[in-house]
Amino acid sequence: MSLDQMSLARQIDLVFRRIKDELSHVSSGTVFVHIRNNEIGKFGVRHLPFESKDGVLPEIVVKGLTELQFQAFRQMALESLKRKKSWTHGEIFFDFTVRQSILSASITFESNYNMASLAKTI
Repeated sequence: MSLDQMSLARQIDLVFRRIKDELSHVSSGTVFVHIRNNEIGKFGVRHLPFESKDGVLPEIVVKGLTELQFQAFRQMALESLKRKKSWTHGEIFFDFTVRQSILSASITFESNYNMASLAKTI
């Protein structure tokens, strides 16, 4: 099945399933998706910076989203698509953080338009 036959919700679901392992190792960051013609092209996870002290990075501690937090985050991302209206090009950013074992998340939509394509319709 090609992307043009797949709903945006199904594509978001595939994105989250693809990055599930990565999310199990980070406790904060941003999941981003780039959309063109209602198809996801580029996607990924932008981690918050690792901070060093005196030029030394802290020891790696594996603690990221739990299975329940991942499922809640994925479901929130899918539900957020109900708020996307009439645009086909842009980006969606899913910011998340886990503090004291509680997942907090927010969503930012960015719609993109092209003046050249608008001029063709005039």
